[in-house]
Amino acid sequence: QVQVVESGGGLVQPGGSLRLSCVVSGTFSWLEDMNWFRRAPGKEREMVASITRGDNTFYRGAVKGRFTISRDNALNTVYLNMNNLKPEDTAVYYCNVRSRDSNYKSIDTWGQGTQVTVSA
Repeated sequence: QVQVVESGGGLVQPGGSLRLSCVVSGTFSWLEDMNWFRRAPGKEREMVASITRGDNTFYRGAVKGRFTISRDNALNTVYLNMNNLKPEDTAVYYCNVRSRDSNYKSIDTWGQGTQVTVSA
């Protein structure tokens, strides 16, 4: 079984910064794509950023130039550095990880989410 735990959310003023972390634990052979999603109040969940095992990255347009996704494969951890935060970034942020087990079966795992609130 694979577990995913996010941390690092909180309340920050507009223009401020936060760093989210997501640690993966449990039984798996390797990690593939590691992703950050968010769900704002009254809105659909959306992908924020993604990083492949080979460190190729994707960002949604609204966060390009402000957010940076990175991963540490030795620590089974993915990070999301968020700078110049805006009120519209307020949301619950979720970590999503795709892993493979010893039989090469793909496993998709979600964390519980961490709240990010951007407000003066």
